[in-house]
Amino acid sequence: MTSHIAVMGIGQMGRPIALNLARKGGGAGQRITAVDADPARLAGLDAPGLVATTDRDAVAGAEVLFLCLPDGDVVEAVLFGADGLAARLAPDATVVDLSTIAHAKAVSIGRALEAGGRAFLDAPVSGAPAGAEAGTLTVMCGGAAETFRAVKPLLDRIGAQVLHMGPLGSGQLTKTINNVLYDINIAALAEVLPMAVAMGLDPQQLATVVTTGTSRSYAAQYFVPRILQGRFDEGYPMAKAYKDLVSAAALSSERGFPMPVTAAATATYQTALRQGHGDRDKGAMVLPFEALLGVTVRTRGP
Repeated sequence: MTSHIAVMGIGQMGRPIALNLARKGGGAGQRITAVDADPARLAGLDAPGLVATTDRDAVAGAEVLFLCLPDGDVVEAVLFGADGLAARLAPDATVVDLSTIAHAKAVSIGRALEAGGRAFLDAPVSGAPAGAEAGTLTVMCGGAAETFRAVKPLLDRIGAQVLHMGPLGSGQLTKTINNVLYDINIAALAEVLPMAVAMGLDPQQLATVVTTGTSRSYAAQYFVPRILQGRFDEGYPMAKAYKDLVSAAALSSERGFPMPVTAAATATYQTALRQGHGDRDKGAMVLPFEALLGVTVRTRGP
C-alpha cells in the first residue's frame, strides 16, 4: 500500500479532493500531506492521516503526488522550477496532475518526469466543486496503462467515473473537448435567451422549457436559474477558463481541423471578456447580448 500521498494546491477542488483521499483511506499507516502556500486554505482541513501544511518540503519522499493547480506554467514551475518537487519525490513516484492544462504541455511534462524515473498521469477532472465534495468526479486519464492501474484505487476515492483515455496527454485532450462543448452550450444560451425575451417571451417560462425540454443540458440547468437571479459570481471565472478555448484553437491550427462553431462561441466568450466580465462566471456571457438588445433575462416581479 502507498504510505505517503501528497496533494499540492488546496483550492476549490483540491480541498475536497484531499479530504476524500484521507477519509476513504487515510490513517492506518497512510499519510496524506496537503500543501498550499496560503494558510487560510488549510484552515479546518482535518481527516484521519491528513497533515495540512504550507511547507513544500513536506512532500519529500511522497510516492504519489496529486497536483490541483491553476495552469500548465504553474505545474511546470512546481515540478521543475527553483526548488522543484519532482526530484524530491520517492525514486519511483507517480505524479497525477488533476489540473486542466494544454495537451502539448501535459505531454512535455510527462516526458520530462519519465526521463527522471518518475511516472506521470494527466488526469483532469469534471464535476465542479460539488462533485469534488461528493467524490463523484469524472476523471479522464492519459498515460501508461500500468500507471493508470496502479493509481486507480486512489482515483476511485475522488471519482465515480475514472477512465483511461489513452496515452500521455489523452486526459487533457478529453477535458478540452468536454469543456469546449460546455462553452459552446453556454454561448448559445447567452445569444438566444435575450433574443427570446426581446421577442416577448417570459424569462421564467422560457427557463422552464430550456431546463426541462429537449434543449436541456447541465449548462442550462446550472446557469439559467442563476441568470434569472442576476448571479454571476458562483462559477469558475471566465478569464481563467478561457484557456480551454485557447487550447482548442491551438489544436485546430496545428492539425488543420475546421471548427467553425467553436470559433463562433470563442467570439462570444471574447466579447464578454473585452467588456470586463472576466472575473464573473460563464453565465455572464449573456450580459453583452442583453445590453445589445436592451433586455434582461431575469425573473419578473408580480
